[in-house]
Amino acid sequence: MLKKSLELLRQEAAESGSHTLKRSLGPLNLIAIGVGVIIGAGLFSLTGIAAANNTGPAVTLSFVVAAVGCAFSALCYAEFASMVPVAGSAYTYAYATMGELFAWIIGWDLVLEYSVGAATVAISWSQYLVKFLAKYGLHLPPQLVMSPWETAVLSPGAAPVHGWLNLPAVLIVLAITAVIIRGTQGSAWFNAVVVALKVSVVLVFIALGWQYIDPANYHPFIPENTGKFGEYGWSGILRGAGVVFFVFIGFDIVATMAQEAKNPQRNMPIGIIGSLLVCTVLFVVFGYVMTGLAHYTEFKNSAAPVAVAIEKTPYGWLATAIIGAILIGYTSVILVDLLGQSRVFFSMSRDGLLPRVFSQIHPRFQTPHKSNLLLGAFISLFAGLVPIHVVGEMCSIGTLLAFVMVCAGVLIMRKREPNAPRAFRTPWVPVVPILGIVTCLVMMLSLPQDTWIRLFVWLGLGLLIYFGYGRKHSKLGRGISVNPMVEPAGSQIS
Repeated sequence: MLKKSLELLRQEAAESGSHTLKRSLGPLNLIAIGVGVIIGAGLFSLTGIAAANNTGPAVTLSFVVAAVGCAFSALCYAEFASMVPVAGSAYTYAYATMGELFAWIIGWDLVLEYSVGAATVAISWSQYLVKFLAKYGLHLPPQLVMSPWETAVLSPGAAPVHGWLNLPAVLIVLAITAVIIRGTQGSAWFNAVVVALKVSVVLVFIALGWQYIDPANYHPFIPENTGKFGEYGWSGILRGAGVVFFVFIGFDIVATMAQEAKNPQRNMPIGIIGSLLVCTVLFVVFGYVMTGLAHYTEFKNSAAPVAVAIEKTPYGWLATAIIGAILIGYTSVILVDLLGQSRVFFSMSRDGLLPRVFSQIHPRFQTPHKSNLLLGAFISLFAGLVPIHVVGEMCSIGTLLAFVMVCAGVLIMRKREPNAPRAFRTPWVPVVPILGIVTCLVMMLSLPQDTWIRLFVWLGLGLLIYFGYGRKHSKLGRGISVNPMVEPAGSQIS
Protein backbone atom coordinates (compact mmCIF):
# COMPACT_ATOMS: atom_id res chain seq x y z
CA MET A 1 0.00 0.00 0.00
CA LEU A 2 1.36 3.43 -1.00
CA LYS A 3 2.42 5.55 1.97
CA LYS A 4 4.15 8.88 2.31
CA SER A 5 7.37 8.87 4.31
CA LEU A 6 7.93 11.39 7.09
CA GLU A 7 10.92 12.70 5.16
CA LEU A 8 8.75 13.46 2.13
CA LEU A 9 6.18 15.24 4.29
CA ARG A 10 8.90 17.34 5.91
CA GLN A 11 10.18 18.31 2.48
CA GLU A 12 6.67 19.46 1.55
CA ALA A 13 6.45 21.45 4.78
CA ALA A 14 9.80 23.13 4.07
CA GLU A 15 8.84 24.31 0.57
CA SER A 16 8.61 28.04 -0.06
CA GLY A 17 7.87 30.34 -2.96
CA SER A 18 4.87 31.57 -4.94
CA HIS A 19 3.50 28.04 -5.39
CA THR A 20 3.12 27.46 -1.65
CA LEU A 21 0.73 28.76 1.00
CA LYS A 22 1.90 31.83 2.91
CA ARG A 23 3.05 31.28 6.50
CA SER A 24 1.36 34.12 8.40
CA LEU A 25 -0.38 32.55 11.42
CA GLY A 26 0.98 32.83 14.94
CA PRO A 27 -0.21 30.92 18.04
CA LEU A 28 -2.89 33.48 18.92
CA ASN A 29 -4.25 33.38 15.34
CA LEU A 30 -4.47 29.58 15.56
CA ILE A 31 -6.20 29.68 18.95
CA ALA A 32 -8.66 32.26 17.57
CA ILE A 33 -9.39 30.00 14.57
CA GLY A 34 -10.12 27.08 16.91
CA VAL A 35 -12.26 29.16 19.26
CA GLY A 36 -14.00 30.69 16.24
CA VAL A 37 -15.41 27.38 15.06
CA ILE A 38 -15.94 25.75 18.48
CA ILE A 39 -18.03 28.59 19.92
CA GLY A 40 -21.11 28.49 17.71
CA ALA A 41 -24.82 28.68 18.28
CA GLY A 42 -24.74 25.18 19.78
CA LEU A 43 -23.52 26.64 23.07
CA PHE A 44 -26.72 28.68 23.37
CA SER A 45 -29.02 25.72 22.68
CA LEU A 46 -27.38 22.41 23.63
CA THR A 47 -26.51 23.60 27.16
CA GLY A 48 -30.18 24.03 28.02
CA ILE A 49 -31.23 20.82 26.25
CA ALA A 50 -28.70 18.73 28.19
CA ALA A 51 -29.58 20.41 31.50
CA ALA A 52 -33.33 19.93 31.03
CA ASN A 53 -33.30 16.33 29.82
CA ASN A 54 -30.19 14.71 31.25
CA THR A 55 -28.08 16.48 33.84
CA GLY A 56 -29.79 19.29 35.72
CA PRO A 57 -27.24 21.80 37.10
CA ALA A 58 -24.53 19.13 36.64
CA VAL A 59 -24.31 20.10 32.97
CA THR A 60 -21.03 21.71 34.01
CA LEU A 61 -19.69 18.21 34.76
CA SER A 62 -20.89 17.03 31.34
CA PHE A 63 -18.83 19.78 29.75
CA VAL A 64 -15.77 18.57 31.64
CA VAL A 65 -16.35 14.93 30.62
CA ALA A 66 -16.87 15.92 26.97
CA ALA A 67 -13.75 18.11 27.04
CA VAL A 68 -11.68 15.22 28.42
CA GLY A 69 -12.98 13.01 25.59
CA CYS A 70 -12.02 15.67 23.04
CA ALA A 71 -8.64 16.13 24.72
CA PHE A 72 -7.64 12.54 23.88
CA SER A 73 -8.04 13.32 20.18
CA ALA A 74 -6.60 16.84 20.53
CA LEU A 75 -3.37 15.48 22.03
CA CYS A 76 -3.01 13.05 19.11
CA TYR A 77 -3.68 15.84 16.60
CA ALA A 78 -1.05 17.99 18.32
CA GLU A 79 1.62 15.27 18.01
CA PHE A 80 0.97 14.78 14.30
CA ALA A 81 0.81 18.52 13.64
CA SER A 82 4.23 18.97 15.26
CA MET A 83 5.72 16.06 13.25
CA VAL A 84 4.28 16.82 9.81
CA PRO A 85 3.20 20.50 9.61
CA VAL A 86 1.51 20.15 6.21
CA ALA A 87 -1.96 21.30 5.14
CA GLY A 88 -4.52 18.52 5.09
CA SER A 89 -4.93 17.54 8.73
CA ALA A 90 -6.15 13.95 9.20
CA TYR A 91 -5.85 13.29 5.46
CA THR A 92 -2.09 13.90 5.57
CA TYR A 93 -1.65 11.91 8.79
CA ALA A 94 -3.50 8.93 7.31
CA TYR A 95 -1.29 9.09 4.19
CA ALA A 96 1.79 8.66 6.37
CA THR A 97 0.41 5.91 8.59
CA MET A 98 -2.27 3.88 6.81
CA GLY A 99 -1.61 4.49 3.12
CA GLU A 100 -3.16 6.27 0.18
CA LEU A 101 -6.54 4.50 0.14
CA PHE A 102 -7.23 5.29 3.79
CA ALA A 103 -5.94 8.83 3.22
CA TRP A 104 -8.45 9.25 0.39
CA ILE A 105 -11.27 7.91 2.56
CA ILE A 106 -10.53 10.30 5.41
CA GLY A 107 -9.92 13.22 3.03
CA TRP A 108 -13.26 12.59 1.30
CA ASP A 109 -14.83 12.31 4.75
CA LEU A 110 -13.39 15.71 5.75
CA VAL A 111 -14.79 17.20 2.53
CA LEU A 112 -18.21 16.05 3.68
CA GLU A 113 -17.71 17.46 7.17
CA TYR A 114 -16.60 20.91 6.07
CA SER A 115 -18.83 21.45 3.02
CA VAL A 116 -22.05 20.19 4.61
CA GLY A 117 -21.12 22.02 7.81
CA ALA A 118 -20.62 25.34 6.02
CA ALA A 119 -23.89 24.99 4.08
CA THR A 120 -25.86 24.01 7.18
CA VAL A 121 -24.53 26.93 9.20
CA ALA A 122 -25.21 29.32 6.31
CA ILE A 123 -28.88 28.22 6.23
CA SER A 124 -29.18 28.70 10.01
CA TRP A 125 -27.42 32.06 9.72
CA SER A 126 -30.12 33.13 7.24
CA GLN A 127 -32.90 32.09 9.62
CA TYR A 128 -31.41 34.02 12.54
CA LEU A 129 -30.83 37.06 10.31
CA VAL A 130 -34.56 37.10 9.49
CA LYS A 131 -35.37 37.05 13.23
CA PHE A 132 -32.81 39.74 13.99
CA LEU A 133 -34.07 42.11 11.28
CA ALA A 134 -37.70 41.49 12.29
CA LYS A 135 -36.94 42.98 15.72
CA TYR A 136 -36.30 46.26 13.93
CA GLY A 137 -39.31 46.07 11.64
CA LEU A 138 -37.38 44.86 8.61
CA HIS A 139 -38.96 41.90 6.81
CA LEU A 140 -37.31 40.13 3.90
CA PRO A 141 -39.55 38.60 1.17
CA PRO A 142 -40.25 34.98 2.27
CA GLN A 143 -39.52 33.71 -1.26
CA LEU A 144 -35.92 34.89 -0.85
CA VAL A 145 -35.21 33.23 2.50
CA MET A 146 -36.38 29.69 1.67
CA SER A 147 -35.27 26.93 -0.68
CA PRO A 148 -37.56 25.93 -3.59
CA TRP A 149 -38.65 22.85 -1.60
CA GLU A 150 -39.89 24.90 1.38
CA THR A 151 -43.19 26.70 1.93
CA ALA A 152 -44.53 29.11 4.53
CA VAL A 153 -48.03 30.20 5.54
CA LEU A 154 -47.87 33.90 6.34
CA SER A 155 -51.34 34.19 7.86
CA PRO A 156 -54.24 31.86 8.79
CA GLY A 157 -56.22 30.84 5.72
CA ALA A 158 -53.70 32.31 3.28
CA ALA A 159 -52.21 30.26 0.46
CA PRO A 160 -48.74 28.88 1.18
CA VAL A 161 -45.80 30.84 -0.21
CA HIS A 162 -43.14 28.80 -2.01
CA GLY A 163 -39.47 29.64 -1.67
CA TRP A 164 -37.30 30.59 -4.64
CA LEU A 165 -33.81 30.83 -3.15
CA ASN A 166 -32.30 31.30 0.28
CA LEU A 167 -30.52 34.47 -0.80
CA PRO A 168 -28.93 35.45 2.56
CA ALA A 169 -27.35 31.99 2.82
CA VAL A 170 -25.90 32.34 -0.68
CA LEU A 171 -24.56 35.83 -0.04
CA ILE A 172 -22.88 35.03 3.28
CA VAL A 173 -20.97 32.09 1.74
CA LEU A 174 -19.85 34.21 -1.24
CA ALA A 175 -18.84 37.13 1.00
CA ILE A 176 -16.72 34.93 3.24
CA THR A 177 -15.20 33.23 0.19
CA ALA A 178 -14.06 36.67 -0.99
CA VAL A 179 -12.45 37.33 2.39
CA ILE A 180 -10.63 33.98 2.28
CA ILE A 181 -9.30 34.55 -1.25
CA ARG A 182 -7.73 37.84 -0.17
CA GLY A 183 -5.37 35.95 2.11
CA THR A 184 -5.15 33.81 5.21
CA GLN A 185 -3.74 36.64 7.30
CA GLY A 186 -6.71 38.84 6.41
CA SER A 187 -9.06 35.94 7.16
CA ALA A 188 -7.31 35.43 10.49
CA TRP A 189 -7.75 39.10 11.43
CA PHE A 190 -11.42 39.01 10.38
CA ASN A 191 -11.88 35.81 12.40
CA ALA A 192 -10.09 37.35 15.40
CA VAL A 193 -12.47 40.33 15.41
CA VAL A 194 -15.52 38.04 15.10
CA VAL A 195 -14.24 35.76 17.87
CA ALA A 196 -13.61 38.76 20.14
CA LEU A 197 -17.17 39.99 19.60
CA LYS A 198 -18.93 36.71 20.31
CA VAL A 199 -16.68 35.82 23.25
CA SER A 200 -17.51 39.29 24.63
CA VAL A 201 -21.23 38.46 24.51
CA VAL A 202 -20.60 35.21 26.38
CA LEU A 203 -18.52 37.08 28.99
CA VAL A 204 -21.18 39.80 29.34
CA PHE A 205 -23.84 37.11 29.92
CA ILE A 206 -21.64 35.53 32.60
CA ALA A 207 -20.74 38.82 34.28
CA LEU A 208 -24.26 40.26 34.35
CA GLY A 209 -25.98 36.98 35.13
CA TRP A 210 -23.66 35.99 37.98
CA GLN A 211 -25.16 38.52 40.42
CA TYR A 212 -28.68 37.13 39.85
CA ILE A 213 -27.84 33.47 40.48
CA ASP A 214 -30.29 31.78 42.85
CA PRO A 215 -28.34 29.14 44.85
CA ALA A 216 -31.60 27.18 45.32
CA ASN A 217 -31.47 26.27 41.63
CA TYR A 218 -28.38 24.14 42.29
CA HIS A 219 -30.18 21.79 44.68
CA PRO A 220 -29.94 18.99 43.97
CA PHE A 221 -26.83 19.55 41.86
CA ILE A 222 -27.12 16.01 40.45
CA PRO A 223 -30.86 15.18 40.30
CA GLU A 224 -31.83 11.63 41.20
CA ASN A 225 -31.99 9.22 38.29
CA THR A 226 -35.53 8.45 37.10
CA GLY A 227 -34.73 4.76 36.68
CA LYS A 228 -33.94 5.21 33.00
CA PHE A 229 -30.38 5.44 31.71
CA GLY A 230 -29.46 8.99 30.78
CA GLU A 231 -32.23 10.72 32.70
CA TYR A 232 -30.32 12.46 35.50
CA GLY A 233 -27.96 10.86 38.00
CA TRP A 234 -24.44 9.91 36.89
CA SER A 235 -25.73 8.20 33.76
CA GLY A 236 -27.40 11.50 32.87
CA ILE A 237 -24.05 13.27 33.16
CA LEU A 238 -22.56 10.77 30.68
CA ARG A 239 -25.52 11.14 28.30
CA GLY A 240 -25.27 14.92 28.67
CA ALA A 241 -21.59 14.70 27.76
CA GLY A 242 -22.64 13.00 24.53
CA VAL A 243 -25.08 15.82 23.82
CA VAL A 244 -22.64 18.67 24.46
CA PHE A 245 -19.68 16.83 22.90
CA PHE A 246 -20.66 18.21 19.51
CA VAL A 247 -20.30 21.77 20.83
CA PHE A 248 -16.53 21.12 21.00
CA ILE A 249 -16.14 19.85 17.44
CA GLY A 250 -13.94 22.20 15.43
CA PHE A 251 -10.49 22.23 17.02
CA ASP A 252 -9.39 19.73 14.36
CA ILE A 253 -9.72 22.44 11.70
CA VAL A 254 -6.69 24.15 13.25
CA ALA A 255 -4.62 21.21 11.99
CA THR A 256 -5.57 22.01 8.37
CA MET A 257 -3.73 25.35 8.71
CA ALA A 258 -0.33 23.79 9.49
CA GLN A 259 1.29 24.92 6.24
CA GLU A 260 0.30 28.53 6.92
CA ALA A 261 1.60 28.64 10.50
CA LYS A 262 4.78 30.34 11.60
CA ASN A 263 6.97 27.85 13.47
CA PRO A 264 4.32 25.10 13.14
CA GLN A 265 6.17 22.58 15.35
CA ARG A 266 5.68 24.93 18.29
CA ASN A 267 2.51 26.81 17.35
CA MET A 268 0.24 23.98 16.13
CA PRO A 269 0.03 22.17 19.52
CA ILE A 270 -0.56 25.57 21.18
CA GLY A 271 -3.39 26.35 18.75
CA ILE A 272 -5.09 22.95 19.04
CA ILE A 273 -4.85 22.46 22.79
CA GLY A 274 -5.16 26.18 23.61
CA SER A 275 -8.46 26.58 21.76
CA LEU A 276 -9.88 23.51 23.51
CA LEU A 277 -8.82 24.79 26.96
CA VAL A 278 -10.23 28.30 26.38
CA CYS A 279 -13.57 26.93 25.24
CA THR A 280 -13.81 24.40 28.09
CA VAL A 281 -13.42 27.13 30.72
CA LEU A 282 -15.99 29.37 28.97
CA PHE A 283 -18.49 26.52 28.57
CA VAL A 284 -18.28 25.36 32.19
CA VAL A 285 -18.80 28.88 33.58
CA PHE A 286 -21.54 29.59 31.02
CA GLY A 287 -23.41 26.42 32.03
CA TYR A 288 -22.99 27.25 35.73
CA VAL A 289 -24.49 30.74 35.34
CA MET A 290 -27.34 29.60 33.07
CA THR A 291 -28.53 26.85 35.43
CA GLY A 292 -28.11 29.21 38.36
CA LEU A 293 -30.37 31.86 36.86
CA ALA A 294 -33.26 29.47 36.09
CA HIS A 295 -34.21 26.03 37.41
CA TYR A 296 -33.22 23.35 34.92
CA THR A 297 -36.85 22.19 34.55
CA GLU A 298 -37.70 25.59 32.99
CA PHE A 299 -35.53 24.76 29.97
CA LYS A 300 -37.75 21.90 28.84
CA ASN A 301 -39.41 22.36 25.44
CA SER A 302 -37.62 25.69 24.95
CA ALA A 303 -35.99 26.42 21.60
CA ALA A 304 -34.05 29.29 23.20
CA PRO A 305 -33.07 28.21 26.74
CA VAL A 306 -30.69 31.13 27.19
CA ALA A 307 -33.62 33.52 26.71
CA VAL A 308 -35.34 31.77 29.63
CA ALA A 309 -32.29 32.48 31.80
CA ILE A 310 -32.07 36.10 30.66
CA GLU A 311 -35.68 36.68 31.77
CA LYS A 312 -34.44 36.21 35.35
CA THR A 313 -32.36 39.39 35.00
CA PRO A 314 -33.41 43.00 34.30
CA TYR A 315 -31.31 42.95 31.11
CA GLY A 316 -33.90 42.14 28.44
CA TRP A 317 -31.65 43.60 25.74
CA LEU A 318 -29.36 40.61 26.24
CA ALA A 319 -31.80 38.46 24.25
CA THR A 320 -31.14 40.59 21.16
CA ALA A 321 -27.42 40.49 21.90
CA ILE A 322 -27.54 36.69 22.02
CA ILE A 323 -29.13 36.55 18.55
CA GLY A 324 -26.39 38.91 17.41
CA ALA A 325 -23.79 36.61 18.98
CA ILE A 326 -25.29 33.62 17.19
CA LEU A 327 -25.06 35.47 13.87
CA ILE A 328 -21.47 36.45 14.60
CA GLY A 329 -20.66 32.94 15.77
CA TYR A 330 -22.10 31.37 12.65
CA THR A 331 -20.11 33.76 10.47
CA SER A 332 -16.79 32.63 11.92
CA VAL A 333 -17.83 28.96 11.73
CA ILE A 334 -18.57 29.34 8.00
CA LEU A 335 -15.21 31.04 7.50
CA VAL A 336 -13.23 28.32 9.24
CA ASP A 337 -15.20 25.52 7.52
CA LEU A 338 -14.45 27.04 4.11
CA LEU A 339 -10.77 27.45 5.05
CA GLY A 340 -10.51 23.84 6.18
CA GLN A 341 -12.34 22.51 3.12
CA SER A 342 -10.08 24.26 0.60
CA ARG A 343 -6.90 23.22 2.46
CA VAL A 344 -7.90 19.54 2.39
CA PHE A 345 -8.63 19.81 -1.35
CA PHE A 346 -5.30 21.64 -1.78
CA SER A 347 -3.41 18.70 -0.24
CA MET A 348 -5.34 16.06 -2.19
CA SER A 349 -4.80 17.95 -5.44
CA ARG A 350 -1.06 18.36 -4.79
CA ASP A 351 -0.89 14.60 -4.39
CA GLY A 352 -2.60 14.12 -7.76
CA LEU A 353 -5.75 12.59 -6.28
CA LEU A 354 -7.86 15.55 -7.45
CA PRO A 355 -7.46 17.86 -10.50
CA ARG A 356 -4.70 20.48 -10.43
CA VAL A 357 -7.16 23.39 -10.27
CA PHE A 358 -7.66 22.77 -6.54
CA SER A 359 -3.96 23.40 -5.76
CA GLN A 360 -3.22 26.39 -8.00
CA ILE A 361 -2.00 29.34 -5.93
CA HIS A 362 -2.83 33.01 -6.54
CA PRO A 363 0.43 34.82 -7.42
CA ARG A 364 -0.34 37.77 -5.13
CA PHE A 365 -2.47 36.44 -2.28
CA GLN A 366 -0.81 32.99 -2.12
CA THR A 367 -4.15 31.28 -1.53
CA PRO A 368 -5.81 28.44 -3.49
CA HIS A 369 -8.14 30.98 -5.12
CA LYS A 370 -9.60 28.77 -7.83
CA SER A 371 -10.43 26.10 -5.27
CA ASN A 372 -12.02 28.76 -3.05
CA LEU A 373 -14.13 30.04 -5.96
CA LEU A 374 -15.33 26.61 -7.07
CA LEU A 375 -16.11 25.43 -3.55
CA GLY A 376 -17.69 28.75 -2.59
CA ALA A 377 -19.98 28.63 -5.64
CA PHE A 378 -20.99 25.01 -4.98
CA ILE A 379 -21.59 25.45 -1.25
CA SER A 380 -23.51 28.70 -1.76
CA LEU A 381 -25.86 27.00 -4.23
CA PHE A 382 -26.24 24.07 -1.87
CA ALA A 383 -27.10 26.46 0.97
CA GLY A 384 -29.53 28.42 -1.20
CA LEU A 385 -31.39 25.50 -2.76
CA VAL A 386 -31.42 22.66 -0.20
CA PRO A 387 -33.57 22.56 2.98
CA ILE A 388 -31.68 22.37 6.26
CA HIS A 389 -33.29 19.09 7.38
CA VAL A 390 -31.55 17.23 4.53
CA VAL A 391 -28.07 17.59 6.00
CA GLY A 392 -28.78 15.90 9.33
CA GLU A 393 -25.86 14.90 11.53
CA MET A 394 -23.33 14.25 8.77
CA CYS A 395 -20.86 16.77 10.19
CA SER A 396 -20.65 14.94 13.50
CA ILE A 397 -20.09 11.45 12.13
CA GLY A 398 -17.50 12.75 9.66
CA THR A 399 -15.55 14.51 12.40
CA LEU A 400 -15.63 11.53 14.75
CA LEU A 401 -14.36 9.20 12.02
CA ALA A 402 -11.44 11.59 11.47
CA PHE A 403 -10.71 11.56 15.22
CA VAL A 404 -10.61 7.75 15.24
CA MET A 405 -8.14 7.68 12.33
CA VAL A 406 -5.81 10.22 13.93
CA CYS A 407 -5.73 8.41 17.28
CA ALA A 408 -5.02 5.12 15.47
CA GLY A 409 -2.33 6.87 13.44
CA VAL A 410 -0.42 7.91 16.56
CA LEU A 411 -0.32 4.28 17.73
CA ILE A 412 0.98 3.17 14.32
CA MET A 413 3.65 5.88 14.09
CA ARG A 414 4.90 5.25 17.62
CA LYS A 415 5.52 1.64 16.63
CA ARG A 416 6.87 2.27 13.12
CA GLU A 417 8.86 5.48 13.76
CA PRO A 418 9.59 5.50 17.51
CA ASN A 419 12.65 7.77 17.17
CA ALA A 420 11.20 10.31 14.71
CA PRO A 421 11.52 13.93 15.90
CA ARG A 422 8.39 15.08 17.72
CA ALA A 423 8.17 18.66 18.96
CA PHE A 424 5.13 17.54 20.95
CA ARG A 425 4.51 14.04 22.25
CA THR A 426 1.10 12.69 23.21
CA PRO A 427 1.41 11.63 26.86
CA TRP A 428 0.59 8.16 28.19
CA VAL A 429 0.67 6.30 24.89
CA PRO A 430 -1.02 3.89 24.18
CA VAL A 431 -3.63 4.77 26.84
CA VAL A 432 -4.59 8.22 25.49
CA PRO A 433 -5.00 7.17 21.81
CA ILE A 434 -6.97 4.06 22.78
CA LEU A 435 -9.28 6.11 25.00
CA GLY A 436 -9.70 8.58 22.12
CA ILE A 437 -10.69 5.75 19.74
CA VAL A 438 -13.14 4.23 22.22
CA THR A 439 -14.72 7.60 23.09
CA CYS A 440 -15.27 8.53 19.45
CA LEU A 441 -16.61 5.11 18.45
CA VAL A 442 -19.14 5.25 21.29
CA MET A 443 -20.25 8.70 20.08
CA MET A 444 -20.54 7.41 16.49
CA LEU A 445 -22.61 4.40 17.54
CA SER A 446 -25.02 6.71 19.36
CA LEU A 447 -25.92 8.46 16.08
CA PRO A 448 -29.05 7.47 14.11
CA GLN A 449 -28.92 4.64 11.58
CA ASP A 450 -29.79 6.89 8.62
CA THR A 451 -26.69 8.97 9.37
CA TRP A 452 -24.56 5.85 8.92
CA ILE A 453 -26.35 5.05 5.64
CA ARG A 454 -25.61 8.52 4.25
CA LEU A 455 -21.99 8.18 5.35
CA PHE A 456 -21.58 4.88 3.50
CA VAL A 457 -23.24 6.33 0.37
CA TRP A 458 -20.87 9.32 0.44
CA LEU A 459 -17.81 7.12 0.99
CA GLY A 460 -18.97 4.83 -1.82
CA LEU A 461 -19.13 7.80 -4.20
CA GLY A 462 -15.66 8.81 -3.05
CA LEU A 463 -14.24 5.37 -3.78
CA LEU A 464 -15.64 5.52 -7.31
CA ILE A 465 -13.80 8.82 -7.86
CA TYR A 466 -10.60 7.44 -6.33
CA PHE A 467 -10.47 4.30 -8.46
CA GLY A 468 -11.71 6.17 -11.54
CA TYR A 469 -9.36 9.17 -11.25
CA GLY A 470 -7.25 9.49 -8.12
CA ARG A 471 -5.44 6.16 -8.27
CA LYS A 472 -4.46 6.67 -11.92
CA HIS A 473 -3.16 10.20 -11.33
CA SER A 474 -1.54 9.67 -7.90
CA LYS A 475 1.87 11.36 -7.93
CA LEU A 476 3.19 9.00 -5.30
CA GLY A 477 2.07 6.02 -7.34
CA ARG A 478 3.78 7.41 -10.46
CA GLY A 479 6.96 8.43 -8.62
CA ILE A 480 6.43 12.14 -9.29
CA SER A 481 7.49 14.90 -6.91
CA VAL A 482 4.63 16.63 -5.13
CA ASN A 483 6.32 19.99 -5.68
CA PRO A 484 4.73 21.36 -8.87
CA MET A 485 7.87 23.41 -9.57
CA VAL A 486 9.92 20.27 -10.12
CA GLU A 487 7.28 18.10 -11.73
CA PRO A 488 8.53 16.52 -14.96
CA ALA A 489 7.31 17.98 -18.22
CA GLY A 490 4.41 16.17 -19.77
CA SER A 491 3.15 14.82 -16.45
CA GLN A 492 0.73 17.62 -15.69
CA ILE A 493 -2.63 16.64 -14.36
CA SER A 494 -5.66 18.40 -15.69
